[in-house]
Amino acid sequence: MAQQIKTHHFPNGLTLTVETMPHLRSASWTLLIPAGSATDPSGRSGAAQVLNGMIYRGAGDRDARALSDAVDDLGVQRGGGVDREYMTLSGALLADDLPAALALYADIVQRPQLPVDELDAERALAVQAVQSLQDRPAQRLFQELNRIYFPGNFGRPTLGEIDELGALTPGDLQADHQARFCSDGAILAVAGGVEFEAVKATVEQLFGNWAGKGPSTPAVKLRDEPLYHHLPQDTAQTQIGVAYAGFPLGDPEYYMARLALNVLSGGMGARLFTEVREKRGLVYSVGASPRVLKGVGMVLGYAGTQPERAQETVDVLLGELRRIKAGVSADELERARTGLLAALVMAGEATGSRAGSMAADIFLLGRPRTLDEIRDAVEGVTLAALNEHVSTHAPTNFTVLTLGPAPVEIHSI
Repeated sequence: MAQQIKTHHFPNGLTLTVETMPHLRSASWTLLIPAGSATDPSGRSGAAQVLNGMIYRGAGDRDARALSDAVDDLGVQRGGGVDREYMTLSGALLADDLPAALALYADIVQRPQLPVDELDAERALAVQAVQSLQDRPAQRLFQELNRIYFPGNFGRPTLGEIDELGALTPGDLQADHQARFCSDGAILAVAGGVEFEAVKATVEQLFGNWAGKGPSTPAVKLRDEPLYHHLPQDTAQTQIGVAYAGFPLGDPEYYMARLALNVLSGGMGARLFTEVREKRGLVYSVGASPRVLKGVGMVLGYAGTQPERAQETVDVLLGELRRIKAGVSADELERARTGLLAALVMAGEATGSRAGSMAADIFLLGRPRTLDEIRDAVEGVTLAALNEHVSTHAPTNFTVLTLGPAPVEIHSI
């Protein structure tokens, strides 16, 4: 049965998209606001992260406890967070309770109290998150890899910098909320056992008077030259991160690139797992995954290994990434296709996944993709087309970062 997706653009710039799943009694939503870390005010890195916590510390006429109780009373499974381009507020609950939940979130977004006496506590949590990276080397690795791979605002850590977090004032947060929590460009995606017209009426009532246009997100810049950097830390394992350019959503090569990546890292039969882990026993973890920003795609690779095996691990990892240029077999393509479609079906049955995907699609593409559209695109890739793709778009210009006791030698990147 064809998916029932309808979209409406309100006069204030808010976009609503709803996927009706009539067989379900649950519903999920994702509210996407273009207020990510890349638009943090100058000298206030981490402002979005702190603001994301502060908006839940009382909103409308409810203080923090009353707000928390009201959300819990509805059984909301809360989610969301801060990314580079945007912030999301999401939730899942029984479909009948969606209007009441959206009423609470209308207050959270438009009328947060931002209590002055709560800022120190929220700041302390943000600082602890930054400090905890010393005990989470893989997360620290990727934060530093992002900093190196994205020159400019997109390289700023979403968690913030400790000194700039310390400089945040209540006035900064009030001004930041007014500047960035705006209706123009915001996206609300809902999926589940709901009807479009009913959701539209609720959203118009709750968010119709929301106004404003936030700052433009700066253009994404990627490092265009290869680089190796080592981050010394006395750890029991060496963490290895690799970044290289991919394809953005909407590019004609996007689905071929996804299938090629699944050949490399789509499960226990994929090349990285087989060659790096199974045959040589070099790592406890290895893989590569896509990342997409507006107009930009990239791939992040990762391996964790013992320091004495780091050199061989880097050599084999980069070798496998390059070897994809020689082509893939029919069996590899079908295995990659089956894995991608299986993940698609499972995601399509989860309302939270669908709401998040539709919101991201509208932000990146200007429209939501249906599962049928994605399935047709994946199934339409032929072996000849895929091998033409990998022969002309092999991974190159790697940015490599290692974290551990000692650096490695990179012979060619």
